Amino acid sequence: MNMRRVILLFTLLLASVAARAQPAAEPVVAEGVVPDQATKAQILDKLRSLYGEERVVDRIQVESIPTPPNWGSYVANMLTPGLQRVSEGKLEVNGQSVRITGEVVNEAQRQQVASELSLASNSTYTVTNSLGTGGSGQGLLDATLGDRIIEFESGSARLTDLGRYILDEMAEKMQEIGDARVQIIGHTDDVGQRQGNLALSQARAEAVRSYLVGQGIPAGNLEVLGRGPDEPIADNATEDGRARNRRIQFRVL
Repeated sequence: MNMRRVILLFTLLLASVAARAQPAAEPVVAEGVVPDQATKAQILDKLRSLYGEERVVDRIQVESIPTPPNWGSYVANMLTPGLQRVSEGKLEVNGQSVRITGEVVNEAQRQQVASELSLASNSTYTVTNSLGTGGSGQGLLDATLGDRIIEFESGSARLTDLGRYILDEMAEKMQEIGDARVQIIGHTDDVGQRQGNLALSQARAEAVRSYLVGQGIPAGNLEVLGRGPDEPIADNATEDGRARNRRIQFRVL
């Protein structure tokens, strides 16, 4: 069957030292040709649920092309959280041929990502695993944290039980990525004085660092930075937006 392809291109690591100074994550680009609007919507919805609506760039075209049965569903099923472990990667689906490229941390992740792609389709689909190992681990940390917020008691740098639970998971993943240096960045909403929020964000980042050191992460691998209210990811005019802005960010250096 002569088919044009849909390419789901995603970049999870910042491309340069200069780019690392920017607060926004790099975009996830979806491009290519699909047979109908329903398939396009299905793919975009899945991508946005994984990476957030702001990061997904839609370059998908809709044309009347032949596809195998349930092709759109299979492609959407391939968009699993495991892809978030891939850095500077590309997922190409050309008919029933699938190819994944990019970097992951280790061989176990390399095999797991390919296995998830195979399980998402059926035996008529061929998955080519062109992933390399030795990635920096940003994708792994991002996937582990997901859309969860590391919580603190109100107005303080004391972690809640849920905050410690999430950090236990983060510590396990940091052990996997070895000696990579990680910057812990504290953020707040814009309620109150800016200087007070800067101090609180710094104190919270330092509290996270202390907890991770207690879980066995070398202190020399962890840096802290307090950004206060200066880098919001949501609207501070709403309660939900303020809650999302009160967060801890992990950046592999």
